[in-house]
Amino acid sequence: MEFQKDNSFIKGRLKSVSFAVKGAIKLITTEHSIMVQFTLGILVTIAGLYFQISATEWLFQTLAIGFVLSIEGLNTAVEKIADFIHPNYHERIGFIKDIAAGAVFFAALTAIIIGLIIYVPLIF
Repeated sequence: MEFQKDNSFIKGRLKSVSFAVKGAIKLITTEHSIMVQFTLGILVTIAGLYFQISATEWLFQTLAIGFVLSIEGLNTAVEKIADFIHPNYHERIGFIKDIAAGAVFFAALTAIIIGLIIYVPLIF
């Protein structure tokens, strides 16, 4: 069966969006790390509503949440590909997975710093 490309601009974009939404739902419903981070994103969103943070703080908070979820999604994709290619433990695969996890660490650390800058003055 040959893959036929949809040349219709709008139809093609709608298909792309539907694939993206399906992927996001798969991440949120099947990956524990995304579930935790998504839940934390909801909690800080509630905190933002409660503390009535400024528009600028909302921008940084939203960017941080999206950044962490995006990098975690990429990390998950790297892990799934690595496991598919080499299901058993392999030192090089482990190295690659560690690097991808390190990227998530940097994103999460950045989000934590942003959260502290926003909420520490409001709480204390």
